[in-house]
Amino acid sequence: MNNLKQIKFWNFGGMYFFYFMIWALIFGFLPFWLNKTAHLSTSVSGLVFSAMAVTALILEPIYGVIQDRLGLKKYLFGFVVLCLLFVGPFVQFAFLPLLQLNAIFGAIVGGAYLSLCLNGGVGVVEAYIERGTRANHYEYGHVRLFGSIAGGTAAFIGGIMFVQNPYSIFWAGTCSAILLGVLLWALRVKDEEIEGTKSSGTKKKENPVTKENMMNVFKNRSFWGLCLIIIGSATMFDVFDQQFPNYFASFFDEQSRGELVFSRIASAQVFIEAGFMVVTPWFINKIGAKNGLILAGVILFVRVIGSAFLTEVWMLAFWRLLASIEMPLMLISIMKYITGVFDVRLSATVYMLAFNFAKQIGITIFSSLMGVLYGSIGFQNSYIVMAVVILAFVIAGGLIMASEKFHAEKSLQIQRKIAN
Repeated sequence: MNNLKQIKFWNFGGMYFFYFMIWALIFGFLPFWLNKTAHLSTSVSGLVFSAMAVTALILEPIYGVIQDRLGLKKYLFGFVVLCLLFVGPFVQFAFLPLLQLNAIFGAIVGGAYLSLCLNGGVGVVEAYIERGTRANHYEYGHVRLFGSIAGGTAAFIGGIMFVQNPYSIFWAGTCSAILLGVLLWALRVKDEEIEGTKSSGTKKKENPVTKENMMNVFKNRSFWGLCLIIIGSATMFDVFDQQFPNYFASFFDEQSRGELVFSRIASAQVFIEAGFMVVTPWFINKIGAKNGLILAGVILFVRVIGSAFLTEVWMLAFWRLLASIEMPLMLISIMKYITGVFDVRLSATVYMLAFNFAKQIGITIFSSLMGVLYGSIGFQNSYIVMAVVILAFVIAGGLIMASEKFHAEKSLQIQRKIAN
């Protein structure tokens, strides 16, 4: 790796670190903040997450098309950073007053704003960096591990920060956004670097993305299978985590003690996740991206059903730690599957539609539904329902999706027919 590639590697890694520092701080402690500081019920808290998901549903198709047309230009990424800069002032001076004025209206407005930064914005960040890593020919997973390290760091310091001042996690997000903006401004990449070289070894630009190219995505059955498996894994992963911190803390005499212990477990989980992120690309190359996605869904099923029946604190901690295997499998597999089965020029569009858009549809439906179930039948019975949903979607998606090997063999056959 030459010096320029090393600089870009650390630059991409740094952007992942500071973005997911913000992500982990907010998502890790937003359930506590909504419950402890804003004094919202589980159903209204679910409405916040549903509002985030609905906003993302609107943003993702737009973001995907724009980012594919922009290539490696940084304008859309910069807009996400700008939104992040104001997250601290927004939460303290706008979000809480709105919730106090009208809980439902405040939940909708607050969820919509946070989605600009998080649920909607994450697709821009991940699609941009994945494209950049392909351009520079190193494993996406090796850069993505910086996000895991950030998550572990945030979980470790976030518990202390939240106990001292619940608003500090959002102001820390604003500070991280400043550093993220500096790294984005300093990054130097060109569209000409993107994948594909002529036989002479010179770089070439990709052909323009057309409307027909985009419509072909919807004609591919693997796209719909991928959407289903994402709802069963990535969607339910987030829905499960939305209220799990409160469930975990309920097993302690003092909620603040439970919150602190949970932050330590979450920190350990994400640091372990970073270790798995190093070896997961190799593992996925061996078993295939489709199988990696199915395996991630199976692990989530085990975590959820285990949390329903085996509820000792140490077992709940173990179920949480299993996410350190599940998350790398999911994140690496989705990127490898998209670039292995679909037109790589449309990687951002496919990622935002099949991963983020489908995921947000699921979150929109299941966040509110599970919030109501938690309040009516309790966490444990709700987790049984959730486990059944996970299994159904993962099985259905796995049956519909084609493997990358099948797609590669089919493409080779087409190329041979054209050559002949």
